[in-house]
Amino acid sequence: MNENEKSIAILNEIMELELAGVVRYTHYSLMVYGYNRIPIVSWLKSNASEGLMHAQKAGELVTMLGGHPSLKIGSLLETEQHDIGDILRESLEHEKLTLDAYYRLQQSVEGKSVILEEYAREMIYMEEQHLDEVNKMLRAPGDIEPYKE
Repeated sequence: MNENEKSIAILNEIMELELAGVVRYTHYSLMVYGYNRIPIVSWLKSNASEGLMHAQKAGELVTMLGGHPSLKIGSLLETEQHDIGDILRESLEHEKLTLDAYYRLQQSVEGKSVILEEYAREMIYMEEQHLDEVNKMLRAPGDIEPYKE
């Protein structure tokens, strides 16, 4: 597999993961109940929209490289756990997988493609911010230590 094909394969994996996030966050937004429903649903819907934009961006890069964007969606496991904590922990795991794919892309293209390297760095920055946000949401009020599974 040449460098171009490797980049296309990772970008397609990113597309699939981001699209899985769209489905996952949309599902989660439908399953939130209770007093804090409105802000949490809004946050989840925003994540679904962001995931779609990220998938589209990865797809544009696939076609820029002469590849064919994947029609697959990443793994979707229905755990039937819909407590906010469960939703956030599942989200954290999904985001870690996505972040790993961006890191693999960044390492693969480092020093070879400025556009792909900068794209990967930008997405890593955004995903790490998102992971921090979810981590803080998983903490009990007053906890300053990062959430650990």
